[in-house]
Amino acid sequence: MFDLTGKVVAITGASSGLGAQMSRAYAKQGADLVIMARRVERLEQIAEEIRSEGVKCLVVQCDVTDSAQVNEAAAKAEAEFGKVDVLVNCAGAAKNASVLETTDEEWAFTMEADLDSVFYVTRAFGNIMKKKNYGRIINIASIYGKVGNTEIASIAYHASKGGVINLTRAVAAELAKYNITCNAICPGYFATELTIDILKTDEFTAYMKSTVPMGRYGEEGELDAAAIFLASEEASYVTGVILPVDGGYTAV
Repeated sequence: MFDLTGKVVAITGASSGLGAQMSRAYAKQGADLVIMARRVERLEQIAEEIRSEGVKCLVVQCDVTDSAQVNEAAAKAEAEFGKVDVLVNCAGAAKNASVLETTDEEWAFTMEADLDSVFYVTRAFGNIMKKKNYGRIINIASIYGKVGNTEIASIAYHASKGGVINLTRAVAAELAKYNITCNAICPGYFATELTIDILKTDEFTAYMKSTVPMGRYGEEGELDAAAIFLASEEASYVTGVILPVDGGYTAV
């Protein structure tokens, strides 16, 4: 089960963190990769690791907040492989502040990075999938798209990820007729280069231990199984699902 040999997986935000981890995981399952991000040097390093698994990997520099660049990236992927079977929307960034203090610029930046980009990429790659009457779209949302929190003031991030969750449901409903599924994963607290500085503080570690039933952060690789499952043939009847991988955070 869950063999992805012959499938083409496109991943945004693949130069670091969860995107890089999932890229490696898909390669181990036999998939060819299209990895996208702004930092092309980092992408090239990851591509070498991926190719060592005996699969192909196309590197595409892309700013996902620029719809023209997104469309160009999709065209390059289609020209290289003739199809895209799986899309993972993992790119994102945020400027955190409270609802009373967030500026227009901070709000716009976060919405563009975390919500507009998912629309742009889904539109571009979804049109490729439609041609083959097949596709798996996986959006990386967040536990903060499902609930609020009392530790980090991040109103724009909460709103953008909530938008991703309902965008996922809408895409699932619209594209089912093309045999395209769309699901979202909501990671909990995973240590990446974007989060480690906050997560490693004594204050936040104490908060995590009191709010996460499993009492710890997510470890490298613990998101991979969900990503592989939702990309697989076996998940053909799973669509519109919002899957937390959070150690139980949203269960209490």
